[in-house]
Amino acid sequence: MTDTKYADASYGELSIGFGERPAVVVVDFQLGFTDPQYALGGSPHVHAAVEQTSKLLAVARENDVPVASCRVGWGSKRDMGYWKIGCLYEDWFYDDPQTAMDPRVYDSKYDFNFWKHAPSIFFGTPLTNFLNKNSVDTVIVTGCTTSGCVRASINDAFSYGYRVIVPHDCCGDMDQGPHDDNLRDVGRRYADIMDAASVMEHLNTSKGRVAAE
Repeated sequence: MTDTKYADASYGELSIGFGERPAVVVVDFQLGFTDPQYALGGSPHVHAAVEQTSKLLAVARENDVPVASCRVGWGSKRDMGYWKIGCLYEDWFYDDPQTAMDPRVYDSKYDFNFWKHAPSIFFGTPLTNFLNKNSVDTVIVTGCTTSGCVRASINDAFSYGYRVIVPHDCCGDMDQGPHDDNLRDVGRRYADIMDAASVMEHLNTSKGRVAAE
């Protein structure tokens, strides 16, 4: 009934589509979220998203599509926000092993990688400058977690005027329910929700690629 009410009010009626110059952004696929030895790293849903994102990124790099990735961490407890996640106050500081990028999705010779300190990959980071320099008009959002930092990044990408594409199988959360709920919600408002295969097909066939300098 709720979905029908949204549809009747025209939510999700329009498709955004790709522009001419896409980029892939990777939110927080660092070992603290992707390695089971860590408190936040035990989600099979996130693990599956990492594997799927690695395939998408291989296609993106082959086609000279810009890739920007971030890791979250802090210098000390003094420069952290008021997070409600207890383990973040223990080992999520610069140079801690949990802040290292997952090697399955990170290419240090290709990707633009930077630190972030708040949920969104855009907030207080050099991302918009990088995207503008590369004439990007479409942001493909991957990463974790869907209900937290990924959703915040989707909202900001939309607010900055980019077309937003989200391959649902390249995002992960602690549980399937919050993942589905949040993507359904942003899909009604801000983004086109697709699967990775469709995004890869577009990158392989698009004539609007950004040539690497």
